[in-house]
Amino acid sequence: MNEGSVKELTELKLIGYRVLCAGERYAEEIPKAAIRLKEREGEIKHVLHPGRQIGAFIVEAPSSEEDGYWIGVQVREYEDTPDNMTTLTIPPQRYASILHRGPNHQIRERYEELHRWIEEEGYTRSHESWNLEIYEKENDPEHPGDMRVELYDSIVG
Repeated sequence: MNEGSVKELTELKLIGYRVLCAGERYAEEIPKAAIRLKEREGEIKHVLHPGRQIGAFIVEAPSSEEDGYWIGVQVREYEDTPDNMTTLTIPPQRYASILHRGPNHQIRERYEELHRWIEEEGYTRSHESWNLEIYEKENDPEHPGDMRVELYDSIVG
Protein backbone atom coordinates (compact mmCIF):
# COMPACT_ATOMS: atom_id res chain seq x y z
CA MET A 1 0.00 0.00 0.00
CA ASN A 2 1.15 3.52 -0.70
CA GLU A 3 1.43 5.17 2.69
CA GLY A 4 -1.50 7.27 3.77
CA SER A 5 -1.07 10.82 4.99
CA VAL A 6 -3.03 13.42 6.93
CA LYS A 7 -3.99 16.67 5.20
CA GLU A 8 -5.87 19.78 6.27
CA LEU A 9 -7.91 21.45 3.55
CA THR A 10 -9.46 24.91 3.67
CA GLU A 11 -13.01 25.58 2.54
CA LEU A 12 -13.76 24.36 -0.98
CA LYS A 13 -16.41 25.85 -3.26
CA LEU A 14 -17.63 23.50 -5.98
CA ILE A 15 -19.93 23.95 -8.97
CA GLY A 16 -21.14 20.86 -10.78
CA TYR A 17 -23.73 18.11 -10.59
CA ARG A 18 -25.39 16.18 -7.80
CA VAL A 19 -25.85 12.48 -8.53
CA LEU A 20 -28.59 10.81 -6.54
CA CYS A 21 -29.54 7.23 -7.39
CA ALA A 22 -29.71 3.70 -6.01
CA GLY A 23 -26.38 2.60 -4.49
CA GLU A 24 -25.49 0.07 -7.19
CA ARG A 25 -25.98 2.70 -9.94
CA TYR A 26 -23.37 5.21 -8.72
CA ALA A 27 -20.52 3.46 -10.58
CA GLU A 28 -22.43 4.04 -13.82
CA GLU A 29 -24.00 7.47 -13.11
CA ILE A 30 -20.95 9.32 -11.72
CA PRO A 31 -18.88 8.91 -14.93
CA LYS A 32 -21.86 10.22 -16.95
CA ALA A 33 -22.02 13.32 -14.75
CA ALA A 34 -18.22 13.75 -15.01
CA ILE A 35 -18.45 13.70 -18.82
CA ARG A 36 -21.25 16.34 -18.77
CA LEU A 37 -19.17 18.47 -16.40
CA LYS A 38 -16.08 18.21 -18.62
CA GLU A 39 -18.15 19.27 -21.64
CA ARG A 40 -19.62 22.30 -19.80
CA GLU A 41 -16.66 23.44 -17.67
CA GLY A 42 -16.16 26.45 -19.94
CA GLU A 43 -19.52 27.84 -18.76
CA ILE A 44 -18.33 28.03 -15.13
CA LYS A 45 -16.73 31.23 -13.91
CA HIS A 46 -13.71 31.51 -11.56
CA VAL A 47 -12.47 27.89 -11.97
CA LEU A 48 -9.28 27.43 -9.92
CA HIS A 49 -7.86 24.24 -11.48
CA PRO A 50 -9.18 23.73 -15.03
CA GLY A 51 -9.75 20.08 -15.89
CA ARG A 52 -9.55 18.85 -12.29
CA GLN A 53 -12.78 17.43 -10.94
CA ILE A 54 -13.67 16.86 -7.30
CA GLY A 55 -16.18 14.31 -6.05
CA ALA A 56 -17.80 14.83 -2.64
CA PHE A 57 -20.03 12.65 -0.46
CA ILE A 58 -20.97 11.96 3.15
CA VAL A 59 -20.90 8.31 4.28
CA GLU A 60 -23.87 8.72 6.64
CA ALA A 61 -25.61 11.84 5.33
CA PRO A 62 -27.48 13.49 8.21
CA SER A 63 -30.19 14.84 5.86
CA SER A 64 -31.68 14.12 2.45
CA GLU A 65 -30.20 17.42 1.19
CA GLU A 66 -26.70 16.02 1.80
CA ASP A 67 -27.35 12.55 0.40
CA GLY A 68 -25.78 11.58 -2.91
CA TYR A 69 -22.54 12.30 -4.70
CA TRP A 70 -21.42 15.67 -6.07
CA ILE A 71 -18.99 16.00 -8.96
CA GLY A 72 -17.72 19.52 -9.53
CA VAL A 73 -14.88 21.89 -10.19
CA GLN A 74 -13.41 24.15 -7.54
CA VAL A 75 -14.15 27.85 -7.94
CA ARG A 76 -12.80 30.94 -6.20
CA GLU A 77 -16.33 32.32 -5.83
CA TYR A 78 -19.87 31.57 -6.97
CA GLU A 79 -21.16 33.66 -9.87
CA ASP A 80 -23.84 32.83 -12.44
CA THR A 81 -24.07 29.09 -11.77
CA PRO A 82 -24.90 27.43 -15.13
CA ASP A 83 -28.36 25.95 -15.69
CA ASN A 84 -28.92 22.49 -14.17
CA MET A 85 -25.76 22.75 -12.06
CA THR A 86 -25.52 23.20 -8.31
CA THR A 87 -23.10 24.67 -5.79
CA LEU A 88 -21.62 22.93 -2.78
CA THR A 89 -19.42 24.44 -0.07
CA ILE A 90 -17.20 22.01 1.84
CA PRO A 91 -16.05 23.42 5.20
CA PRO A 92 -12.39 23.19 6.32
CA GLN A 93 -11.68 19.61 7.30
CA ARG A 94 -8.92 17.22 8.29
CA TYR A 95 -8.50 14.14 6.10
CA ALA A 96 -6.59 10.93 5.77
CA SER A 97 -5.53 10.62 2.16
CA ILE A 98 -4.17 8.06 -0.26
CA LEU A 99 -3.63 8.00 -4.03
CA HIS A 100 -5.51 5.46 -6.14
CA ARG A 101 -4.13 4.43 -9.53
CA GLY A 102 -6.12 1.98 -11.63
CA PRO A 103 -9.68 1.15 -12.61
CA ASN A 104 -12.54 2.93 -10.87
CA HIS A 105 -14.04 -0.41 -9.78
CA GLN A 106 -10.97 -0.94 -7.54
CA ILE A 107 -11.45 2.31 -5.58
CA ARG A 108 -13.44 0.45 -2.91
CA GLU A 109 -10.38 -1.73 -2.12
CA ARG A 110 -8.17 1.37 -1.82
CA TYR A 111 -10.68 2.85 0.62
CA GLU A 112 -10.45 -0.35 2.67
CA GLU A 113 -6.64 0.04 2.79
CA LEU A 114 -7.03 3.68 3.79
CA HIS A 115 -9.51 2.77 6.54
CA ARG A 116 -7.05 0.21 7.96
CA TRP A 117 -4.29 2.85 7.90
CA ILE A 118 -6.57 5.34 9.72
CA GLU A 119 -7.23 2.78 12.45
CA GLU A 120 -3.55 1.75 12.73
CA GLU A 121 -2.52 5.40 13.11
CA GLY A 122 -5.08 6.00 15.89
CA TYR A 123 -7.44 8.29 13.99
CA THR A 124 -11.23 8.04 13.85
CA ARG A 125 -13.26 8.36 10.68
CA SER A 126 -15.91 11.07 10.64
CA HIS A 127 -18.93 9.42 8.97
CA GLU A 128 -21.01 12.63 8.97
CA SER A 129 -18.44 14.90 7.28
CA TRP A 130 -17.64 15.38 3.62
CA ASN A 131 -15.22 12.98 1.95
CA LEU A 132 -13.49 13.95 -1.28
CA GLU A 133 -12.16 12.31 -4.41
CA ILE A 134 -9.85 14.61 -6.35
CA TYR A 135 -9.47 13.43 -9.94
CA GLU A 136 -6.32 14.37 -11.83
CA LYS A 137 -7.06 16.50 -14.88
CA GLU A 138 -5.46 13.86 -17.13
CA ASN A 139 -8.28 11.40 -16.29
CA ASP A 140 -10.77 10.70 -19.04
CA PRO A 141 -14.27 10.07 -17.63
CA GLU A 142 -15.08 8.10 -20.79
CA HIS A 143 -12.31 5.60 -19.92
CA PRO A 144 -12.58 4.94 -16.15
CA GLY A 145 -10.23 1.95 -16.36
CA ASP A 146 -7.11 4.04 -15.76
CA MET A 147 -7.83 6.52 -13.00
CA ARG A 148 -5.58 8.70 -10.85
CA VAL A 149 -7.61 9.95 -7.95
CA GLU A 150 -6.62 11.09 -4.48
CA LEU A 151 -9.03 9.76 -1.88
CA TYR A 152 -9.73 12.00 1.14
CA ASP A 153 -11.53 10.38 4.09
CA SER A 154 -12.55 12.86 6.80
CA ILE A 155 -11.10 12.14 10.24
CA VAL A 156 -11.16 13.43 13.78
CA GLY A 157 -8.28 13.18 16.22
